[in-house]
Amino acid sequence: MFKAQYPQRIICLTEEGTEILYAINQQHRLVGISGFTRRPKQARKEKPKVSNFIDANFDAILELKPDLVIGYSDLQRDIASELIKNGINVFIFNHRSIDETLSMILQFCSLIGNELEGKELVQNYILNLNNALEMSKSFPFRPKVFFEEWNDPLISSIQWVSELVEICGGDLIFPELAKESMAKDRIVHPDLVIDKNPDIIIGSWCGKKFKPEKVKARKGWEEISAVKNNHLYEIKSEIILQPGPAALTDGILQIQSIISGFFHT
Repeated sequence: MFKAQYPQRIICLTEEGTEILYAINQQHRLVGISGFTRRPKQARKEKPKVSNFIDANFDAILELKPDLVIGYSDLQRDIASELIKNGINVFIFNHRSIDETLSMILQFCSLIGNELEGKELVQNYILNLNNALEMSKSFPFRPKVFFEEWNDPLISSIQWVSELVEICGGDLIFPELAKESMAKDRIVHPDLVIDKNPDIIIGSWCGKKFKPEKVKARKGWEEISAVKNNHLYEIKSEIILQPGPAALTDGILQIQSIISGFFHT
């Protein structure tokens, strides 16, 4: 007798998919993860690591016999191509905004037969977003925020991060750069930051520790309000620089805490 079934052996080449599977209690179907996965911590302990962001151990992946491999962004196209050549089912998402991230969660959960769980997860994240938006209305004004994704060259925040800052009550000093998907198109000259004079600087240096002392030492930056008043903060990249559950939970909370704290110091 014929029997159809949803994917049972899933590999996630980035952290978002892994975190979603754990969030909907389907981690038993996850057979391989990215070596860059930090959330949840349990995943690093119990799942084999088969890739980084742009390279993969194809022999290890094939040995695991996945019936679905999930990836993210055009930067993983070469991995996807090689796996497809080897007969593996691959789905690459390319979400950049909050709306697209919520859609990605619904699509992924539907793809693996957990549509109801996906809808419930998304509703929880929407509640977080609405709560943040409502909280921001209580602030006396919207502080100017510079979110730097990298320090050399200086790179402004990608779309979903920029949207979260705005939702949580901040005004980005370079809002026009938010929709530029390529990091090279979000490079800004340090003098422009001085001219914009942000009240808050948030750093998330994509895998390395943000160092406020290096920010303070930049030529002319001692005149920036955020530097003068020591409003320099870090949000770790694994929390905010991945368009998935982490950004929509802990990411929101940390941005809220930073902006709310600005008014109480």
